[in-house]
Amino acid sequence: MAHTLLVAGTASHVGKSTVAAGLCRYLADCGVSVAPFKAQNMSNNARATPGGEVGVSQYVQARGAGVAPSTDHNPVLLKPRGDGESQLILDGEAVGHFEARGYYDEHWGDALETARAAHDRLAQSHDVIVAEGAGSIAEINLHDRDLANVETARFADADILLVADIERGGVFASLVGTLELVPDDIRGQVAGAVITKFRGDRSLLEPGIDEFEDRTGVPVLGVIPYDDPGLPEEDSVALPPVGERSVVGDDDGVPDEESTTVAVPRLPRISNFTDLQPLAREPGVRVAYIPPDAALADADAVVLPGSKNTVDDLQELTNAGFGDRLRAFDGPIVGLCGGYQMLGEAITNAAIEGTGDADRVEGLGLLPVTTAFSESKTVEHVERTLDGVGPLSGASGTVEGYEIHMGDSTLTGEATRPFDSDGAATGSVLGTYLHDLFVNDIARDAFVRNTFESAGMDLPAATERADGDPYERAAGLIDDHVDLGPLGLPDR
Repeated sequence: MAHTLLVAGTASHVGKSTVAAGLCRYLADCGVSVAPFKAQNMSNNARATPGGEVGVSQYVQARGAGVAPSTDHNPVLLKPRGDGESQLILDGEAVGHFEARGYYDEHWGDALETARAAHDRLAQSHDVIVAEGAGSIAEINLHDRDLANVETARFADADILLVADIERGGVFASLVGTLELVPDDIRGQVAGAVITKFRGDRSLLEPGIDEFEDRTGVPVLGVIPYDDPGLPEEDSVALPPVGERSVVGDDDGVPDEESTTVAVPRLPRISNFTDLQPLAREPGVRVAYIPPDAALADADAVVLPGSKNTVDDLQELTNAGFGDRLRAFDGPIVGLCGGYQMLGEAITNAAIEGTGDADRVEGLGLLPVTTAFSESKTVEHVERTLDGVGPLSGASGTVEGYEIHMGDSTLTGEATRPFDSDGAATGSVLGTYLHDLFVNDIARDAFVRNTFESAGMDLPAATERADGDPYERAAGLIDDHVDLGPLGLPDR
Protein backbone atom coordinates (compact mmCIF):
# COMPACT_ATOMS: atom_id res chain seq x y z
CA MET A 1 0.00 0.00 0.00
CA ALA A 2 1.15 3.52 -0.76
CA HIS A 3 2.46 6.04 1.71
CA THR A 4 -0.12 8.86 1.90
CA LEU A 5 0.83 12.41 2.82
CA LEU A 6 -2.10 14.71 3.60
CA VAL A 7 -1.36 18.38 2.88
CA ALA A 8 -3.79 20.02 5.30
CA GLY A 9 -4.25 23.70 6.06
CA THR A 10 -4.97 26.07 8.90
CA ALA A 11 -7.43 27.87 6.59
CA SER A 12 -8.53 28.19 2.98
CA HIS A 13 -6.18 29.72 0.41
CA VAL A 14 -3.01 29.11 2.43
CA GLY A 15 -1.14 27.42 -0.44
CA LYS A 16 -2.16 23.76 -0.08
CA SER A 17 -2.71 23.28 -3.82
CA THR A 18 0.68 24.74 -4.72
CA VAL A 19 2.47 22.65 -2.08
CA ALA A 20 0.68 19.50 -3.26
CA ALA A 21 1.43 20.20 -6.93
CA GLY A 22 5.06 20.95 -6.09
CA LEU A 23 5.35 17.68 -4.16
CA CYS A 24 3.83 15.73 -7.06
CA ARG A 25 6.29 17.12 -9.59
CA TYR A 26 9.26 16.93 -7.22
CA LEU A 27 8.60 13.27 -6.37
CA ALA A 28 7.99 12.41 -10.03
CA ASP A 29 11.33 14.03 -10.89
CA CYS A 30 12.90 11.79 -8.20
CA GLY A 31 11.51 8.71 -9.95
CA VAL A 32 8.77 8.07 -7.40
CA SER A 33 5.42 6.73 -8.60
CA VAL A 34 3.12 9.42 -7.18
CA ALA A 35 -0.55 10.35 -7.56
CA PRO A 36 -2.62 13.27 -6.28
CA PHE A 37 -5.82 12.83 -4.31
CA LYS A 38 -8.53 15.03 -2.86
CA ALA A 39 -11.38 13.08 -1.34
CA GLN A 40 -13.85 15.96 -1.61
CA ASN A 41 -13.42 19.20 -3.48
CA MET A 42 -15.74 22.19 -3.72
CA SER A 43 -15.01 24.18 -6.86
CA ASN A 44 -16.60 25.41 -10.05
CA ASN A 45 -13.21 25.23 -11.77
CA ALA A 46 -13.39 21.68 -13.12
CA ARG A 47 -11.66 19.71 -15.86
CA ALA A 48 -12.75 16.83 -18.05
CA THR A 49 -11.16 13.37 -17.77
CA PRO A 50 -12.19 10.18 -19.62
CA GLY A 51 -14.29 9.25 -16.58
CA GLY A 52 -15.92 12.63 -15.95
CA GLU A 53 -15.25 15.83 -14.03
CA VAL A 54 -12.56 16.54 -11.45
CA GLY A 55 -11.45 19.72 -9.71
CA VAL A 56 -8.83 21.74 -11.54
CA SER A 57 -6.19 21.33 -8.80
CA GLN A 58 -6.19 17.54 -8.99
CA TYR A 59 -6.10 17.70 -12.78
CA VAL A 60 -3.07 19.98 -12.54
CA GLN A 61 -1.44 17.85 -9.85
CA ALA A 62 -1.88 14.71 -11.94
CA ARG A 63 -0.13 16.36 -14.85
CA GLY A 64 2.61 17.44 -12.47
CA ALA A 65 2.94 13.84 -11.28
CA GLY A 66 3.15 12.60 -14.86
CA VAL A 67 -0.02 10.48 -14.65
CA ALA A 68 -3.22 10.67 -16.65
CA PRO A 69 -5.87 12.68 -14.75
CA SER A 70 -8.58 10.39 -13.38
CA THR A 71 -11.74 10.68 -11.33
CA ASP A 72 -9.91 8.62 -8.67
CA HIS A 73 -7.82 11.74 -8.04
CA ASN A 74 -10.95 13.67 -6.99
CA PRO A 75 -13.79 11.18 -6.44
CA VAL A 76 -16.21 13.65 -4.81
CA LEU A 77 -16.76 17.08 -6.35
CA LEU A 78 -19.27 19.68 -5.19
CA LYS A 79 -20.00 22.50 -7.64
CA PRO A 80 -21.73 25.44 -5.88
CA ARG A 81 -24.67 26.96 -7.73
CA GLY A 82 -25.91 29.56 -5.24
CA ASP A 83 -28.53 29.68 -2.47
CA GLY A 84 -26.67 27.08 -0.42
CA GLU A 85 -27.02 24.40 -3.07
CA SER A 86 -24.36 22.42 -4.95
CA GLN A 87 -24.24 19.86 -7.71
CA LEU A 88 -22.86 16.58 -6.36
CA ILE A 89 -20.51 14.63 -8.62
CA LEU A 90 -19.37 11.13 -7.60
CA ASP A 91 -16.68 9.36 -9.62
CA GLY A 92 -17.04 12.05 -12.28
CA GLU A 93 -20.81 11.69 -12.76
CA ALA A 94 -23.44 14.21 -11.67
CA VAL A 95 -25.81 12.78 -9.05
CA GLY A 96 -28.06 15.78 -8.44
CA HIS A 97 -28.40 19.16 -6.72
CA PHE A 98 -28.52 19.29 -2.94
CA GLU A 99 -28.44 21.75 -0.10
CA ALA A 100 -25.72 21.09 2.48
CA ARG A 101 -28.09 19.41 4.95
CA GLY A 102 -29.51 17.13 2.29
CA TYR A 103 -26.05 16.14 1.15
CA TYR A 104 -24.84 15.27 4.64
CA ASP A 105 -28.05 13.50 5.65
CA GLU A 106 -28.59 11.49 2.48
CA HIS A 107 -25.37 11.20 0.48
CA TRP A 108 -22.35 11.67 2.72
CA GLY A 109 -22.07 7.94 3.41
CA ASP A 110 -21.96 7.26 -0.33
CA ALA A 111 -19.38 9.99 -0.74
CA LEU A 112 -17.20 8.48 2.00
CA GLU A 113 -17.28 5.03 0.42
CA THR A 114 -16.59 6.52 -3.03
CA ALA A 115 -13.55 8.36 -1.70
CA ARG A 116 -12.25 5.37 0.26
CA ALA A 117 -12.53 3.08 -2.81
CA ALA A 118 -10.77 5.62 -5.04
CA HIS A 119 -7.91 5.94 -2.55
CA ASP A 120 -7.59 2.16 -2.35
CA ARG A 121 -7.28 1.91 -6.13
CA LEU A 122 -4.57 4.59 -6.21
CA ALA A 123 -2.73 2.94 -3.30
CA GLN A 124 -2.47 -0.32 -5.23
CA SER A 125 -0.67 1.29 -8.18
CA HIS A 126 1.49 4.07 -6.68
CA ASP A 127 4.21 4.39 -4.05
CA VAL A 128 3.11 7.78 -2.71
CA ILE A 129 -0.23 9.57 -2.66
CA VAL A 130 -0.18 13.32 -2.10
CA ALA A 131 -3.62 14.09 -0.68
CA GLU A 132 -4.84 17.67 -0.47
CA GLY A 133 -7.14 18.75 2.32
CA ALA A 134 -9.89 21.35 2.04
CA GLY A 135 -10.16 24.60 3.97
CA SER A 136 -9.03 24.09 7.56
CA ILE A 137 -8.53 20.78 9.29
CA ALA A 138 -9.64 22.50 12.53
CA GLU A 139 -13.31 23.08 11.67
CA ILE A 140 -14.66 21.46 14.83
CA ASN A 141 -18.27 21.81 13.68
CA LEU A 142 -17.46 19.52 10.73
CA HIS A 143 -15.17 16.94 12.31
CA ASP A 144 -17.83 14.23 12.15
CA ARG A 145 -18.12 14.68 8.37
CA ASP A 146 -14.83 16.21 7.23
CA LEU A 147 -14.11 13.97 4.25
CA ALA A 148 -11.14 15.82 2.71
CA ASN A 149 -9.24 16.23 5.98
CA VAL A 150 -10.17 14.11 9.00
CA GLU A 151 -11.64 11.08 7.23
CA THR A 152 -8.81 11.02 4.68
CA ALA A 153 -6.26 11.05 7.50
CA ARG A 154 -8.09 8.12 9.09
CA PHE A 155 -8.78 5.79 6.19
CA ALA A 156 -5.43 6.49 4.52
CA ASP A 157 -3.42 6.39 7.77
CA ALA A 158 -1.79 9.51 6.36
CA ASP A 159 1.09 11.55 7.65
CA ILE A 160 -0.17 15.13 7.92
CA LEU A 161 1.77 18.17 6.73
CA LEU A 162 0.16 21.31 8.13
CA VAL A 163 0.33 24.40 5.90
CA ALA A 164 -0.08 27.94 7.25
CA ASP A 165 0.02 31.28 5.41
CA ILE A 166 2.15 33.95 7.13
CA GLU A 167 0.83 36.74 4.90
CA ARG A 168 -2.47 36.67 6.78
CA GLY A 169 -0.74 37.41 10.08
CA GLY A 170 -0.89 35.34 13.26
CA VAL A 171 0.76 32.34 11.66
CA PHE A 172 1.94 30.78 14.92
CA ALA A 173 -1.43 31.30 16.58
CA SER A 174 -3.05 29.60 13.57
CA LEU A 175 -0.70 26.64 13.81
CA VAL A 176 -1.02 26.21 17.58
CA GLY A 177 -4.79 26.68 17.52
CA THR A 178 -5.18 24.21 14.68
CA LEU A 179 -3.16 21.57 16.52
CA GLU A 180 -5.27 22.13 19.64
CA LEU A 181 -8.46 21.47 17.67
CA VAL A 182 -7.37 18.51 15.53
CA PRO A 183 -9.22 15.34 16.66
CA ASP A 184 -7.21 13.42 19.23
CA ASP A 185 -7.06 10.21 17.19
CA ILE A 186 -5.17 11.88 14.31
CA ARG A 187 -3.13 14.44 16.28
CA GLY A 188 -0.18 12.05 16.41
CA GLN A 189 -0.19 11.82 12.60
CA VAL A 190 0.86 15.48 12.23
CA ALA A 191 4.46 15.04 11.05
CA GLY A 192 5.39 18.65 10.41
CA ALA A 193 4.36 22.13 9.37
CA VAL A 194 5.22 24.44 6.50
CA ILE A 195 4.88 28.23 6.51
CA THR A 196 4.03 29.75 3.12
CA LYS A 197 4.05 33.17 1.44
CA PHE A 198 6.96 34.54 3.48
CA ARG A 199 8.63 37.80 2.51
CA GLY A 200 11.82 38.98 4.18
CA ASP A 201 14.59 37.65 6.37
CA ARG A 202 13.90 34.12 7.59
CA SER A 203 16.19 34.56 10.60
CA LEU A 204 13.57 36.88 12.08
CA LEU A 205 11.21 33.89 12.24
CA GLU A 206 13.58 31.61 14.12
CA PRO A 207 12.53 32.58 17.68
CA GLY A 208 8.88 31.93 16.82
CA ILE A 209 9.71 28.63 15.12
CA ASP A 210 11.76 27.49 18.12
CA GLU A 211 8.96 28.30 20.58
CA PHE A 212 6.31 26.68 18.38
CA GLU A 213 8.34 23.48 18.17
CA ASP A 214 8.96 23.49 21.93
CA ARG A 215 5.26 24.00 22.66
CA THR A 216 3.88 21.42 20.25
CA GLY A 217 6.64 18.95 19.45
CA VAL A 218 5.82 19.45 15.74
CA PRO A 219 8.80 20.46 13.57
CA VAL A 220 8.59 23.31 11.06
CA LEU A 221 9.93 21.59 7.96
CA GLY A 222 10.03 24.61 5.70
CA VAL A 223 9.40 28.29 5.12
CA ILE A 224 8.36 28.90 1.52
CA PRO A 225 8.89 32.40 0.11
CA TYR A 226 6.06 34.31 -1.52
CA ASP A 227 5.86 33.13 -5.13
CA ASP A 228 3.15 32.35 -7.64
CA PRO A 229 4.30 29.53 -9.93
CA GLY A 230 1.39 30.25 -12.30
CA LEU A 231 -0.81 27.23 -11.59
CA PRO A 232 -4.58 27.60 -12.18
CA GLU A 233 -6.65 28.90 -9.27
CA GLU A 234 -8.91 26.35 -7.62
CA ASP A 235 -11.83 28.58 -6.63
CA SER A 236 -13.23 32.09 -6.74
CA VAL A 237 -11.52 33.15 -3.48
CA ALA A 238 -8.89 34.63 -5.81
CA LEU A 239 -11.47 36.85 -7.52
CA PRO A 240 -12.94 40.14 -6.30
CA PRO A 241 -16.39 40.00 -4.69
CA VAL A 242 -19.34 40.56 -6.99
CA GLY A 243 -19.74 44.31 -7.39
CA GLU A 244 -16.03 45.14 -7.14
CA ARG A 245 -13.40 45.67 -9.82
CA SER A 246 -10.03 43.93 -9.82
CA VAL A 247 -7.22 43.88 -12.37
CA VAL A 248 -4.88 40.95 -12.99
CA GLY A 249 -1.70 41.12 -15.07
CA ASP A 250 -0.66 44.69 -14.32
CA ASP A 251 2.66 43.58 -12.83
CA ASP A 252 4.41 42.87 -16.13
CA GLY A 253 6.43 46.09 -16.36
CA VAL A 254 4.54 47.35 -19.42
CA PRO A 255 3.28 50.94 -18.93
CA ASP A 256 -0.50 51.25 -18.71
CA GLU A 257 -0.58 53.54 -21.73
CA GLU A 258 0.97 50.75 -23.82
CA SER A 259 -1.39 48.08 -22.51
CA THR A 260 -4.85 46.82 -23.38
CA THR A 261 -7.69 45.84 -21.05
CA VAL A 262 -9.82 42.72 -21.44
CA ALA A 263 -13.02 43.23 -19.44
CA VAL A 264 -14.61 40.17 -17.82
CA PRO A 265 -17.97 40.56 -16.07
CA ARG A 266 -17.67 39.17 -12.53
CA LEU A 267 -20.62 36.80 -12.70
CA PRO A 268 -22.06 35.76 -9.33
CA ARG A 269 -21.85 32.10 -10.37
CA ILE A 270 -18.69 32.28 -12.47
CA SER A 271 -17.00 28.99 -13.33
CA ASN A 272 -13.76 27.95 -15.01
CA PHE A 273 -12.39 31.48 -14.84
CA THR A 274 -8.96 29.86 -15.18
CA ASP A 275 -9.68 30.29 -18.91
CA LEU A 276 -8.58 33.93 -18.41
CA GLN A 277 -5.26 33.28 -16.67
CA PRO A 278 -3.21 32.75 -19.88
CA LEU A 279 -4.33 36.18 -21.10
CA ALA A 280 -3.34 37.85 -17.83
CA ARG A 281 0.19 36.49 -18.28
CA GLU A 282 0.60 38.16 -21.68
CA PRO A 283 2.75 41.33 -21.59
CA GLY A 284 0.60 44.41 -21.98
CA VAL A 285 -2.69 42.61 -21.30
CA ARG A 286 -4.72 43.47 -18.21
CA VAL A 287 -7.68 41.25 -17.33
CA ALA A 288 -10.19 43.42 -15.48
CA TYR A 289 -12.98 41.68 -13.56
CA ILE A 290 -15.78 44.21 -13.52
CA PRO A 291 -19.25 44.42 -11.91
CA PRO A 292 -22.14 43.58 -14.26
CA ASP A 293 -23.30 47.22 -14.12
CA ALA A 294 -19.88 48.66 -15.00
CA ALA A 295 -19.21 50.72 -18.11
CA LEU A 296 -17.06 49.36 -20.94
CA ALA A 297 -15.46 52.68 -21.84
CA ASP A 298 -12.00 51.54 -20.68
CA ALA A 299 -12.22 48.08 -22.24
CA ASP A 300 -10.44 47.07 -25.44
CA ALA A 301 -11.98 43.58 -25.55
CA VAL A 302 -14.60 41.63 -23.59
CA VAL A 303 -14.65 37.95 -22.61
CA LEU A 304 -17.80 36.40 -21.13
CA PRO A 305 -16.68 33.47 -18.95
CA GLY A 306 -18.41 30.25 -18.02
CA SER A 307 -21.16 30.02 -15.42
CA LYS A 308 -22.50 27.30 -13.15
CA ASN A 309 -26.01 28.80 -13.62
CA THR A 310 -26.09 30.32 -17.07
CA VAL A 311 -29.69 31.50 -16.90
CA ASP A 312 -29.33 33.21 -13.53
CA ASP A 313 -26.12 34.98 -14.55
CA LEU A 314 -27.64 35.95 -17.90
CA GLN A 315 -30.52 37.58 -16.08
CA GLU A 316 -28.06 39.37 -13.78
CA LEU A 317 -26.34 40.86 -16.85
CA THR A 318 -29.64 41.76 -18.49
CA ASN A 319 -31.00 43.46 -15.38
CA ALA A 320 -27.74 45.43 -15.05
CA GLY A 321 -28.02 46.70 -18.65
CA PHE A 322 -24.84 44.88 -19.65
CA GLY A 323 -26.35 43.65 -22.92
CA ASP A 324 -27.05 47.19 -24.13
CA ARG A 325 -23.48 48.27 -23.38
CA LEU A 326 -22.07 45.14 -25.01
CA ARG A 327 -24.08 45.67 -28.20
CA ALA A 328 -22.65 49.18 -28.42
CA PHE A 329 -19.09 47.93 -27.88
CA ASP A 330 -16.95 47.78 -31.04
CA GLY A 331 -13.96 45.73 -29.88
CA PRO A 332 -13.40 41.96 -29.91
CA ILE A 333 -15.93 39.91 -27.90
CA VAL A 334 -15.51 36.23 -26.97
CA GLY A 335 -17.96 34.04 -25.08
CA LEU A 336 -16.72 30.80 -23.48
CA CYS A 337 -19.17 27.98 -22.73
CA GLY A 338 -21.90 29.65 -20.64
CA GLY A 339 -20.71 33.00 -22.01
CA TYR A 340 -21.25 31.64 -25.53
CA GLN A 341 -24.80 30.59 -24.62
CA MET A 342 -25.49 34.06 -23.20
CA LEU A 343 -24.34 35.75 -26.41
CA GLY A 344 -27.03 33.93 -28.39
CA GLU A 345 -30.63 34.88 -29.10
CA ALA A 346 -32.26 32.62 -26.52
CA ILE A 347 -32.00 29.62 -24.22
CA THR A 348 -34.84 27.11 -24.35
CA ASN A 349 -35.73 24.39 -21.84
CA ALA A 350 -34.22 26.84 -19.38
CA ALA A 351 -36.05 25.37 -16.39
CA ILE A 352 -33.86 22.25 -16.65
CA GLU A 353 -31.13 24.24 -14.93
CA GLY A 354 -33.36 24.05 -11.87
CA THR A 355 -33.46 27.66 -10.70
CA GLY A 356 -36.59 28.94 -12.44
CA ASP A 357 -39.69 27.84 -14.31
CA ALA A 358 -39.25 29.74 -17.59
CA ASP A 359 -39.03 27.61 -20.72
CA ARG A 360 -37.37 30.34 -22.81
CA VAL A 361 -35.00 33.09 -21.71
CA GLU A 362 -33.84 35.79 -24.11
CA GLY A 363 -30.10 36.04 -24.67
CA LEU A 364 -27.92 39.08 -25.28
CA GLY A 365 -28.52 38.75 -29.02
CA LEU A 366 -24.99 39.18 -30.38
CA LEU A 367 -24.80 35.78 -32.08
CA PRO A 368 -27.46 34.04 -34.25
CA VAL A 369 -27.68 30.90 -32.10
CA THR A 370 -30.26 29.33 -29.83
CA THR A 371 -29.26 26.97 -27.02
CA ALA A 372 -31.53 24.14 -25.95
CA PHE A 373 -30.78 22.75 -22.49
CA SER A 374 -31.06 19.02 -21.91
CA GLU A 375 -30.68 16.69 -18.95
CA SER A 376 -27.51 15.16 -20.40
CA LYS A 377 -24.15 16.77 -19.75
CA THR A 378 -21.19 16.90 -22.12
CA VAL A 379 -17.87 16.25 -20.36
CA GLU A 380 -14.95 15.55 -22.66
CA HIS A 381 -11.47 16.51 -23.77
CA VAL A 382 -11.51 17.67 -27.39
CA GLU A 383 -9.30 18.69 -30.29
CA ARG A 384 -10.60 21.14 -32.86
CA THR A 385 -9.34 22.61 -36.11
CA LEU A 386 -9.37 26.39 -35.77
CA ASP A 387 -10.13 28.51 -38.82
CA GLY A 388 -9.69 31.89 -37.20
CA VAL A 389 -12.29 34.59 -37.79
CA GLY A 390 -13.34 37.72 -35.91
CA PRO A 391 -11.41 38.02 -32.62
CA LEU A 392 -9.25 35.04 -33.68
CA SER A 393 -8.67 36.08 -37.29
CA GLY A 394 -5.30 35.09 -38.67
CA ALA A 395 -5.09 31.91 -36.61
CA SER A 396 -5.32 28.43 -38.06
CA GLY A 397 -4.35 24.98 -36.88
CA THR A 398 -5.24 22.44 -34.19
CA VAL A 399 -6.32 23.55 -30.73
CA GLU A 400 -7.31 21.45 -27.74
CA GLY A 401 -9.21 21.91 -24.53
CA TYR A 402 -12.25 20.49 -22.80
CA GLU A 403 -16.03 20.85 -22.79
CA ILE A 404 -18.29 20.74 -19.73
CA HIS A 405 -21.80 21.96 -20.50
CA MET A 406 -25.50 21.18 -20.67
CA GLY A 407 -27.36 21.51 -23.96
CA ASP A 408 -26.42 22.33 -27.53
CA SER A 409 -26.39 25.54 -29.54
CA THR A 410 -27.89 25.71 -33.04
CA LEU A 411 -27.29 28.38 -35.66
CA THR A 412 -30.40 30.39 -36.47
CA GLY A 413 -28.84 32.75 -38.98
CA GLU A 414 -25.70 33.44 -41.00
CA ALA A 415 -22.52 32.85 -39.02
CA THR A 416 -19.15 31.13 -39.36
CA ARG A 417 -18.18 27.99 -37.46
CA PRO A 418 -14.64 28.76 -36.23
CA PHE A 419 -13.94 25.28 -34.75
CA ASP A 420 -15.09 22.48 -37.05
CA SER A 421 -18.74 22.10 -36.01
CA ASP A 422 -18.39 24.11 -32.79
CA GLY A 423 -18.97 27.75 -32.06
CA ALA A 424 -20.20 30.72 -34.01
CA ALA A 425 -18.69 34.01 -35.15
CA THR A 426 -20.00 37.15 -36.80
CA GLY A 427 -17.91 40.28 -37.24
CA SER A 428 -15.96 40.88 -34.04
CA VAL A 429 -18.00 38.43 -31.88
CA LEU A 430 -17.14 34.78 -31.32
CA GLY A 431 -18.54 32.06 -29.06
CA THR A 432 -17.31 28.55 -28.32
CA TYR A 433 -17.76 25.68 -25.86
CA LEU A 434 -13.99 25.16 -25.81
CA HIS A 435 -12.50 25.77 -22.36
CA ASP A 436 -8.73 26.35 -22.25
CA LEU A 437 -9.00 28.18 -25.59
CA PHE A 438 -6.33 30.70 -24.61
CA VAL A 439 -3.93 28.02 -23.40
CA ASN A 440 -3.38 27.37 -27.11
CA ASP A 441 -0.67 29.68 -28.43
CA ILE A 442 -2.23 30.20 -31.84
CA ALA A 443 -5.61 31.26 -30.40
CA ARG A 444 -4.15 33.41 -27.63
CA ASP A 445 -1.65 35.14 -29.91
CA ALA A 446 -4.38 35.94 -32.45
CA PHE A 447 -6.74 37.32 -29.82
CA VAL A 448 -4.04 39.50 -28.25
CA ARG A 449 -2.89 40.77 -31.64
CA ASN A 450 -6.43 41.58 -32.77
CA THR A 451 -7.18 43.31 -29.46
CA PHE A 452 -4.16 45.59 -29.86
CA GLU A 453 -5.02 46.28 -33.50
CA SER A 454 -8.64 47.07 -32.63
CA ALA A 455 -7.37 49.51 -29.98
CA GLY A 456 -5.03 51.15 -32.52
CA MET A 457 -1.96 50.13 -30.52
CA ASP A 458 1.30 48.28 -31.21
CA LEU A 459 2.17 45.10 -29.36
CA PRO A 460 4.71 45.63 -26.57
CA ALA A 461 8.33 44.95 -27.42
CA ALA A 462 8.34 41.96 -25.05
CA THR A 463 6.58 38.99 -26.61
CA GLU A 464 6.20 36.70 -23.59
CA ARG A 465 6.64 36.52 -19.85
CA ALA A 466 9.65 34.61 -18.59
CA ASP A 467 7.64 32.69 -16.02
CA GLY A 468 9.10 29.26 -16.73
CA ASP A 469 7.34 25.93 -16.34
CA PRO A 470 4.81 26.27 -13.47
CA TYR A 471 5.24 22.64 -12.39
CA GLU A 472 9.00 22.95 -12.10
CA ARG A 473 8.65 26.27 -10.29
CA ALA A 474 6.32 24.65 -7.76
CA ALA A 475 8.69 21.70 -7.41
CA GLY A 476 11.57 24.11 -6.87
CA LEU A 477 9.77 25.68 -3.92
CA ILE A 478 9.65 22.24 -2.30
CA ASP A 479 13.19 21.24 -3.24
CA ASP A 480 14.74 24.50 -2.05
CA HIS A 481 12.72 25.21 1.07
CA VAL A 482 11.19 22.04 2.58
CA ASP A 483 12.94 19.24 4.49
CA LEU A 484 11.19 16.06 3.34
CA GLY A 485 13.33 13.64 5.32
CA PRO A 486 11.05 13.55 8.42
CA LEU A 487 8.14 12.73 6.09
CA GLY A 488 9.89 9.62 4.76
CA LEU A 489 10.23 11.15 1.30
CA PRO A 490 13.33 11.58 -0.87
CA ASP A 491 15.24 14.75 0.03
CA ARG A 492 17.88 15.71 -2.49
